[in-house]
Amino acid sequence: MNEQDMIDLFWQRSERAVIEASEKFGSYCRRIAWNLLKNREDVEECLNDTWLAAWNRIPPDRPDRLSVYLGRITRNIALDRYDYNHAKMRNKNLNRLLSELDECAVWADSAEVQYEKGETARLISRFLWEQEQQKRVLFIRRYWYGDTIRSIAAVTGMSESHVKSLLFRMRKSLKMYLEQEGAHL
Repeated sequence: MNEQDMIDLFWQRSERAVIEASEKFGSYCRRIAWNLLKNREDVEECLNDTWLAAWNRIPPDRPDRLSVYLGRITRNIALDRYDYNHAKMRNKNLNRLLSELDECAVWADSAEVQYEKGETARLISRFLWEQEQQKRVLFIRRYWYGDTIRSIAAVTGMSESHVKSLLFRMRKSLKMYLEQEGAHL
């Protein structure tokens, strides 16, 4: 069953939509949650919350790509779960990911900064689309999916040091790009 058929099932309020989405995108969403949480019970709870959120949001939402839509829901739920679980203690893996990007952008919570974060996100997206596909995939695997350097190297056939080097240069280029575009860093 293709994504549009599944979206149609959601619009028809057929429970089969959740079953089909779970079968087709369950492992994809599980990997996103696992890379952030590293806890099987939390991951399963995130997946259940993902299917419920999709059920509640479709309709009125009509996503173009169900896989991306479900991945975003899963990631946001997993990040919320992470915040809940680690309110006082910090996860060194997630902190490492975020600290790698600290040089490129500031992450704060005022209304003005929230607007600037949205603008910065659009600039980052534009920057990534200007990169060659291999670099873009490396960046997204590392900073969206939270994949380890080792797993990225294994999937791409590159050495870990080459992956680290490419990511370092991309972060440096991204910082320069954001500065040129007038983003507040």
